[in-house]
Amino acid sequence: MARVAVIGAGVGGLAAAARLAAAGHNVNVFEQSQTYGGKARSLSRDGFVFDTGPSLLTLPEVFEELFAETGSPLADHVELQRLDPETTYHWPDGSQAALPGGGPGAVATLLGDTFGGSAADDWRALMARAAEVWSLTRGPVLESPISGPSDLLKLVRNIHDVRTIDPLRTLRQVGNRTLADPRLAMILDRYATYTGSDPRKAPAALVTVPYVEQQFGAWHVRGGIHRLAAALFERCVHLGVAFTMGADVASVSIEAGRASGVELADGSRCESDVVVSNADATHLYRDLVAPPAARSELRRLARATPSFSGFVIMLAVRGRTPRLTHHNLWFPRDYDQEFDDIFAGRPVAEPAIYACVPDDPMMRPDADHESWFILVNAPRHGVVQDTTANTFDWDSPGVANRYADSIIDQLAGRGMDVRPRILWREIITPADLQRNTRSPGGSIYGTSSNGSRAAFLRPANASRIPGLFLVGGSAHPGGGLPLVAISARIVADQIGPA
Repeated sequence: MARVAVIGAGVGGLAAAARLAAAGHNVNVFEQSQTYGGKARSLSRDGFVFDTGPSLLTLPEVFEELFAETGSPLADHVELQRLDPETTYHWPDGSQAALPGGGPGAVATLLGDTFGGSAADDWRALMARAAEVWSLTRGPVLESPISGPSDLLKLVRNIHDVRTIDPLRTLRQVGNRTLADPRLAMILDRYATYTGSDPRKAPAALVTVPYVEQQFGAWHVRGGIHRLAAALFERCVHLGVAFTMGADVASVSIEAGRASGVELADGSRCESDVVVSNADATHLYRDLVAPPAARSELRRLARATPSFSGFVIMLAVRGRTPRLTHHNLWFPRDYDQEFDDIFAGRPVAEPAIYACVPDDPMMRPDADHESWFILVNAPRHGVVQDTTANTFDWDSPGVANRYADSIIDQLAGRGMDVRPRILWREIITPADLQRNTRSPGGSIYGTSSNGSRAAFLRPANASRIPGLFLVGGSAHPGGGLPLVAISARIVADQIGPA
């Protein structure tokens, strides 16, 4: 039995703690805030309930496996609801498309019926290629430890595989080559933002993201995604995991060249045989690990582009909105300008506006009200603005409220005016995300997928410091609930049973 100290009670930390406790280890979790969940938390007020982080679950089988291998089935703890339609997209020309939840073929048919021309055939061709990429990359890359570009050799069986993955081409280039209708290309571009990335720089392999969403479904957790984190916390407690909330980890102790525990801000120390960090990787190596041991990892992180952040508005809305779906997106007139602004450190004047409005009785006071979660992509928070920082001071007086007003006004200008029905609102800025999660600048996914080598610049799950492991969206295989849970499985397998 190993003594394991876990830094952070986000979904990755909870999943790793559950697996390690089920494997017989003595697990202690230290969380700097007063609650669990990390980015997957919630806000409740006057009967309105909001997920303040992830609003979509894909690949639920990853969590079904996690719960099955650590105790009772997932279905005993949360109710999953497959969404149909999945998302309604709105374009500036007035066209719109509500993508069905019946799989890539149903989506292709809907796009063909909506836009005509070659839309259906183009989308089928794109998803056929995506299915091949998914088959080639799921096991050897996403579900396996990875440490550098040499691991790409795992994929190379023949020249056809290399051409399929197309490592030197971007997601935007794939869209331009495959999709004749620019509106379909904008849908594809959107999936780069799931990793905090620019579609003009993100790798073509991200074509798997829409494929996974459509093939395996887009899911809602009844009551909110945060209930999945609550179920994981309850599983950990049942397995005997000890939690210390309000415990700010100040450093990772290293003795004789290996991790030997954690030291808290109050000066107390927890000795352990293994440390699992669910903290942002940059925060870990910059602030918690002594410079000599962290230097090489910081150099590696410096070569990657940080992912962007998000600006969130939660609206308590009176009345019901016709023709609204669970997920909704309104595209801007100039989508490229959004990425130019974000990576230059400027709030986007005319962003894509995403709204999650669950038709879930558990997330609203009654049937005559709606809980709106609005998200726009935003530059990271930072008080210094220059050509290298690419950040913006979100704490500047009045900035957050003025920007929220602008977003709501733009939503009205795009045909969705909820202003007369707003009862109250809450705002979460990138600065708030930084404070709440210790993610530098409020970066949602750690590093972005910008660049063909981005996946290999993401920190490995087993660090170069023996006994120190990383889980969560800033480590391999990346951000998003299923990948975070996969990172926990990789770490648990690397540590092994007691």
